[in-house]
Amino acid sequence: MTQNKGKALIIGAGIAGLSSAYYLLQKGWQVEILEQNDLSNNCSYGNAGMIVPSHFTPLAAPGVVAQGIRWMFDSKSPFYVKPSLSTQLLSWGLKFLKHTNQNHVDRSASAIRDLNLESSSLYNEIAQNPEFDFELNQNGILMLYKTEKVAEEETELAHKAISLGLPVDILDKKGIQELEPNTQLDVIGGINYKCDGHMNPVKLMKQMISYLKNNGAIFHTQHKVTGYEIAGNTIKAIIANGKKFSADRFVMTGGSFLPELAQKAGIKIQLMPGKGYSFMHTSENPIHRLEHAALLLEARVAVTPMNGQIRFGGTMELASHQDKINMKRVEGIVQSIPKYLPDFQVKLSKESEIWFGYRPCAPDGLPYLGQSSKLKNLIIAGGGGMMGLSLGPIFGKTVSELANDQKPTVEIKIFNPERFN
Repeated sequence: MTQNKGKALIIGAGIAGLSSAYYLLQKGWQVEILEQNDLSNNCSYGNAGMIVPSHFTPLAAPGVVAQGIRWMFDSKSPFYVKPSLSTQLLSWGLKFLKHTNQNHVDRSASAIRDLNLESSSLYNEIAQNPEFDFELNQNGILMLYKTEKVAEEETELAHKAISLGLPVDILDKKGIQELEPNTQLDVIGGINYKCDGHMNPVKLMKQMISYLKNNGAIFHTQHKVTGYEIAGNTIKAIIANGKKFSADRFVMTGGSFLPELAQKAGIKIQLMPGKGYSFMHTSENPIHRLEHAALLLEARVAVTPMNGQIRFGGTMELASHQDKINMKRVEGIVQSIPKYLPDFQVKLSKESEIWFGYRPCAPDGLPYLGQSSKLKNLIIAGGGGMMGLSLGPIFGKTVSELANDQKPTVEIKIFNPERFN
């Protein structure tokens, strides 16, 4: 730790907030964190735990709209937009449509790649700390497919990844099966993105919280932000639970609640919650196990070995926050698994076995990361969508660099948090 730089107040205790605290502490800042819930659950806990430099294509990409419309008429499909006259959804949707073009994909690819690669490297560094053991495994992620159409699309994407300098293997049925000798794969082939990895997000989050507390960070749980005290272009204090919290620098994370946090500060951030589900599965036969994390592509299901079990996750429901579990969507995940992994017969007996959370999805598929131009002591880090956990460390490091008036390690201009103002 270095000398005291001042106080930084962070809103949100997801991976972006915790990573920001981690790097700010290392630079000598006093750190306090406001969290509207307790520290036991948020979107960073229940996700697939994947580190994904392979995800260099933003959510807003050609073909997404047509595929999404087809899926909307299937109650068990991986994607759903709840029809609504909400001005927020309509505005988001129009911007999403504007960005579903190849030019946007090409313009964004290298920036997303660089952000994820640097974050992956930072995870390796964190894992070297003896206070952390979160099952980090940088052995790649397999993209598994069953149809020639998806094989063609994924092969084209893999060649794009190779042109971006990512290590990728394009494999036939025999080649992909050799990577998983302990379970049968019912696929025609797959792509091994050797640049990717996976971890146990529950262990990561708990260990990060413990590390931060041990190193002086102060947490204020059950503290929902209700307002800001602003003088000119400077935040003086944040109001939460009827109390004022002052600081020198403020960091706004907040996951899928980022738009309302920003709105209270007079900043417009476009974002929709993308609801996803996951559950843990223990194989009846311990012989059948997976060596790699994988994506079952046609079904859009994520599969991650974790703590001797497997986490299955998927679906993307774009709608406002609501706590009801849509069992049809979960059934869609369950029924797709044996089509790719016949050794895994998954049964869910009760809703309590199912976790759900909200991915913060920007309409252009890009995160929000940078210094506010309206409020000189505010830094915003969020909107990672399906890359949220993957991007955690680089979010945190960038926040620390900006707080210390340093040039960020990675170019972040394209991620300007006020780009839709």
